[in-house]
Amino acid sequence: MEGVRQLKRICVFAGSSAGARPEYRAAAEELGRTLAKRQVSVVFGGGHVGLMGALADAVLAGHGHVTGVIPESLVAREIAHTGLSDLRIVSSMHERKAMMADLADAFVALPGGWGTLEEFFEVLTWAQLGLHQKPCGLLNIAGYFDGLLSFLEHSIDQRFVRRENGALVLVATSVDGMLEQLDRYRAPLPAEKWIDRAST
Repeated sequence: MEGVRQLKRICVFAGSSAGARPEYRAAAEELGRTLAKRQVSVVFGGGHVGLMGALADAVLAGHGHVTGVIPESLVAREIAHTGLSDLRIVSSMHERKAMMADLADAFVALPGGWGTLEEFFEVLTWAQLGLHQKPCGLLNIAGYFDGLLSFLEHSIDQRFVRRENGALVLVATSVDGMLEQLDRYRAPLPAEKWIDRAST
C-alpha cells in the first residue's frame, strides 16, 4: 500500500522490572504477540527479566524471531535470556546500543527506567542529527510517559528543541496505534539550524 513502509525488525527498549501496574506487562506481551503474528523480528536488550523478558517470551510463544544483545557483564549475572532465536554477547553497553540500532528499522520504548529512557533518547538524538531516518515511538501505556511528554513540550517552549523536531517522537497508547504510526512514518526534513543567533 502506498505510504506504508515494510518494517522487518523493530528494536524495543523496555524495563528490566515489570513495574507497578499490570497494564505494563500486558502491553509488552501484546506487542510481542502482534509482532510475531506480523512476522516482524524483535531486537532487544537480551534480558529474561521484567518487561524485556515478557516481550521476548510473547514473541517466542508466537513463533517469532528475537535477537537479544547483551554485554558480557550482564550475562555473568545470569540475566541473559537463554531461549532466544539469536543472542549476541558484546563487550560494552556502547557496543550493545550501536548493534541494536544497526539491526533495527524502527524503535519503540515501553515503560522502563533510566536505561530505557537513555537508550530511547540516544536514538532520538541521532534522528535529530540526521544520522538515521528510522521512526522512534513511545508506547504510552496507562499514562506512564505523560510527565515526560509534558517536559518535552516544555523543552520546545523554552527553545532548547526546535518545534519541528517534536515530530520525531511518535506517541501512541495502544500497540496497534503505535505500529500504524511506525508503518506510515516519513522522516521530516532536518532543521536548518539549531538555535537563533540572537539567542546566543
